This record gives sequence, structure tokens and C-alpha cells, in this order.
Amino acid sequence: MEEFKDEINLGENVVKVLKGIYDPEIPVDIYELGLIYDVMINEDNDVKVLMTLTSPNCPVAETLPREVEEKIQKIDTVKSCEVEITFDPPWSKDLMSEEAKLELGML
Repeated sequence: MEEFKDEINLGENVVKVLKGIYDPEIPVDIYELGLIYDVMINEDNDVKVLMTLTSPNCPVAETLPREVEEKIQKIDTVKSCEVEITFDPPWSKDLMSEEAKLELGML
């Protein structure tokens, strides 16, 4: 049971890290922006993040996934991290949290 608890804490830590990463063009973190589609953590603490970008031509297409990977790998209990970019489904404003919409004056 203790092992399961650590896995939950790792998931929470990954989300905290993601909430500290911002799209440079929008003053909202990538988690609240809806760019993170899934976070998978296996029993070996390998983390895989499935994410998207606001558009395929996003200026941070090269650097943002690398930043996500590097910051998640800094979590003590993470063995490895892989970031996969997808545009299926494409990102839309509907994926943003209420908090993000409020921050951007969309509510």
C-alpha cells in the first residue's frame, strides 16, 4: 500500500512541476492551458507525458517539450521522462481550465 501512496505523490509532484511551466506567449501555465493530455507513470517511476501545443507552428515547439522533460526528470523519484507531442485532438480554447479562462479575461 505504501508503494501506491508514493505513486500518487509522484503524480501530484509531476502536476506541480507542469503548473510551473508557462507558454511564453500566454500568462497561463501549460497544465491550466490544457496542453497536457495525459501523464502516465509506471511502477518503475518512468514518466510519459502526452501533450500538445497551441499550434503546430508554435514558436516553442522545440524548447517547450524539452523543458517539460528536464523539469520532470529533476524530481528525485523519477527514473526517466519522455514527452510525446500530438495534435490529435488539436488544442482549442475549450481545453483550458476555468482558471485559465478567467486569467485571460475569457469569462
